[in-house]
Amino acid sequence: MRIFILGAGRMGAWLTEELCWEHELIVHDADQRRMKYFIKVKRALELSEVADFAPELFINCVPLGSTVEAFEQALPFIGMECILSDIASVKNGLAEYYARAGRPFVSTHPMFGPTFANIRDLKDESAVIITESDPRGKDFFRAFYSALGIRIFEKDFEGHDQTVAYSLATPFASTMVFAACMKHQDAPGTNFKRHMTIARGLLAEDDRLLSEIMFNKYTIRQLELINSQLSYLSHIIQARDYEEMKKFLDGLREKIGAHAEATLPEPS
Repeated sequence: MRIFILGAGRMGAWLTEELCWEHELIVHDADQRRMKYFIKVKRALELSEVADFAPELFINCVPLGSTVEAFEQALPFIGMECILSDIASVKNGLAEYYARAGRPFVSTHPMFGPTFANIRDLKDESAVIITESDPRGKDFFRAFYSALGIRIFEKDFEGHDQTVAYSLATPFASTMVFAACMKHQDAPGTNFKRHMTIARGLLAEDDRLLSEIMFNKYTIRQLELINSQLSYLSHIIQARDYEEMKKFLDGLREKIGAHAEATLPEPS
């Protein structure tokens, strides 16, 4: 397949390196230095060069928040039969955009990032394919993810963003609060050091990515739940109520045990 990848950041570069061995690729990034190490790949220094390549699949990998703008800039050089694709972490507004565009599309989300995931071994990672996507596009990404051992889930646009609020925004918010309360530790414990590693990894991500995930319309509900649990825990601590603390801890153990796997349906 002839594939055009727009954006050679972390995820764009990963997709380029994985797909170039089985497909014909052309890549464009506004920062041309990002493309200099690619092999088996055509480099488009200008978007207009993509027209002669005539891609069959266009994967938009620009930073979150710029997806629609990037589509608009590139579409004049893309044929009407080319399948549009995005890997955005938040799909807010994309369903409406694809409906207006009147072109075939496939929307997916690799539920992992280069900061924490082992890109060379993704068998324990997950990806979501949006159910409203074109069947050809879904088949392509299903085969691609399956070949890497990635667990595949299907959700509609709305369900995807609800899941992201739970699975990304909630731990992101907890890590941000941890970092906000930070002070120097002369004798850091194991748990502290682990949390510090997570915090440093998170804060190494792009600011726009973090902002857009936190600005997901479903995030505020998760923050309200966090605030209510913190208030409850504060009440227990202030009362030094051992019995209530045991109930609280037993409830936490139950939540992260058998019920923890219910955050996504079984892979399809």
